[in-house]
Amino acid sequence: MKIRILFRSLENRNFRLFYAGQGISLIGTWMQMTAVAWLVWRMSHNAMLLGLVGFASRIPTFVLAPFAGVLIDRMDRRRLVIATQALAMLQALTLAGLMFSGFLEIWHIIALSLMLGFINVFDVPARQSFFIQMLDRREDITNAIALNSTMVNGARLIGPSVAGILIAAFGEAVCFLLNGLSYIAVIAGLMMMRVRANLRPALKNAALDNLIEGFRYTFGFPPIRALLLLVALVSLAGASYTQLLPIFAQQVLRGDARTQGFLVSAAAVGALGGALYLASRRSVRGLGRLIALAPTVFGAGLIAMGLSQRLWLTLAIMPVIGLGLMVQMASTNTMLQTIVEDDKRGRVMSFYSMAFMGMVPLGSLGSGILARFIGAPWVVILGGACCIAASAVFVQRLPALRILVHPVTPADAQ
Repeated sequence: MKIRILFRSLENRNFRLFYAGQGISLIGTWMQMTAVAWLVWRMSHNAMLLGLVGFASRIPTFVLAPFAGVLIDRMDRRRLVIATQALAMLQALTLAGLMFSGFLEIWHIIALSLMLGFINVFDVPARQSFFIQMLDRREDITNAIALNSTMVNGARLIGPSVAGILIAAFGEAVCFLLNGLSYIAVIAGLMMMRVRANLRPALKNAALDNLIEGFRYTFGFPPIRALLLLVALVSLAGASYTQLLPIFAQQVLRGDARTQGFLVSAAAVGALGGALYLASRRSVRGLGRLIALAPTVFGAGLIAMGLSQRLWLTLAIMPVIGLGLMVQMASTNTMLQTIVEDDKRGRVMSFYSMAFMGMVPLGSLGSGILARFIGAPWVVILGGACCIAASAVFVQRLPALRILVHPVTPADAQ
């Protein structure tokens, strides 16, 4: 019975197709992310360039996400996701082709990272908004989001470790090629779905009016505003730690690409455990407390990581980091999807993408610069302290936010 509750959203045919296809594709995505970071570090040994690549891949989300949200609420979301996945496949295959031909340079990686960033501006909030259309029962949305997190972190567990082995044996180009081919699975799954069209009332108004309406709705309601601000602060201060992992792997822990892959996979173990816990929950009751406390867990893990100089100890710390970050982000996503109005879902989730992914490039760039002056460990420690401070502020505001959220929470989600 518990197993059925844990995987209940997979009873929806459309979500099963998405889960299978996306699961394969995400393994390739994590392989490419690991390979890109290692390749840039191997070619340059420059922390600022590592930060710049992370900046290029995420900054479009920070700049364009609100406009993407308007488009998402106007378009057929399934067709939009198919288009973005096809473009991401082209990006990966281009990276592989340049690497195999021997022409790949740092500026190519930055340019292609920027291209992927533009694709993700539309892809991430479109996929998040598309969840509700894949499900036959609205009450399965909490479980679907949590299972999506298990898929992401399961891929994160497998992909970086495989990438580390492949890089050591064959080089980074193989990772890029396999990632490009993995998109075939998710595109096929999307094309096989039978979904109802999303409502598009925004077509009645000008795009600028829709943008203003979405901004007022998102930031005019204190609970949504507080949730997004907490996500933004944690993403800015702490989530960019992943860009510094090649430095930790080589300089602090005296390892190689396999070490970096093991660190990422270790974080995924904790994130996967957190996602399975969220999937087992029947409602959003108590999520506010998790959202408030998770950044403290994440921040404490970052501080411990910055202080550690032993591989075994760092590997033991990484699951704590993965658990804290995943629980906060997935719980926030679930809460937003539960309380948001359907006709504004794309716009709200675009602001969520802006807070989550859009702040990371600023953090990556800042972390890369600071790491050159104070060292990567101190950058991570400072980020962890900021996350704990943000968590403390949110805890103080939580009682007042609960009162405002209760009237807009569907009865079947409470």
